[in-house]
Amino acid sequence: MNIFISGSLAYDRIMDFPGRFADHILPDKIHMLNVCFNINGLVEKFGGTAGNIAYSLAVLGESPVIVATCGEDFPRYEKWLAKNRLPLSHIKLVSGVLTAGAYITTDHDDNQITAFNPGAMAFEADLPVLDAFSMVFIGPGNKTDMKNLANKARLAGAPFFFDPGQSLNIWNGEELRQAVSGALCFISNDYELSLFLRMTGWEMRDLYKAAKMIITTKGPEGAVLDHGGEKLSIPAVAAGTVLDPTGAGDAFRSGVLKAAAMKLPWDVACRMGATSASFSVEHYGTQEHRFTWDQFCQRYESSFGPWTA
Repeated sequence: MNIFISGSLAYDRIMDFPGRFADHILPDKIHMLNVCFNINGLVEKFGGTAGNIAYSLAVLGESPVIVATCGEDFPRYEKWLAKNRLPLSHIKLVSGVLTAGAYITTDHDDNQITAFNPGAMAFEADLPVLDAFSMVFIGPGNKTDMKNLANKARLAGAPFFFDPGQSLNIWNGEELRQAVSGALCFISNDYELSLFLRMTGWEMRDLYKAAKMIITTKGPEGAVLDHGGEKLSIPAVAAGTVLDPTGAGDAFRSGVLKAAAMKLPWDVACRMGATSASFSVEHYGTQEHRFTWDQFCQRYESSFGPWTA
């Protein structure tokens, strides 16, 4: 099975705020917000939804194809992807612009404020030819790519995951309703799910008609697998030490995709997602974790019991 991961490639500039955002925001002054958060330095890491998910899938033994764009500052990232045996065939270089960049500040409660410069992501990628043996993950990235890739997947009969994530602010309701139609899975965090429903004017019963499965991540509370209203809670897997939650959601998605490639049940897929996420948060940055398959299985079984894969 060919796995295609569409979304952003970005340089993450990660910052820690040694306090709580809520202590510095006055609710009665929210209409004229003007705040400054003094941070404890800045670290630059490789990131972007497509890059993060593809990286964790590579750690899990897969070689997904990244479908994205990059700018003239991409050579360092390109070498990193090649080092991790990730195909570069559908990463399009856009001249005269920079690769997308995310500026992420995290407080003591793991709340995050992110500023994102799309850079090369504002340009369309070269989309792959799909068939029924393809599996497609459509993550937040260029909106035209997301819409066109969803349409190509439907026409080819290729199962696809739809994850609008942090791109929701550039969509309208009708576009979202069309893009998610026929998805194998709609995946988001709980805030994004609420925003998606508000933007589309849908209730959950409408989303059930559009996507076969709904997966909602809830940070340290785990995730919820929802099949037509039948919900199963999946607890988070305990990490050794939580250093950075930034890439947990993307690592979770890689575990789900690995399970889908192995044709495992959805509950196992979400548990694999939770296991993958636990390795990510132990490191500062979204592509810093490494583990063997045996280590992955041992942590899975420590949390959820034996499995047969």
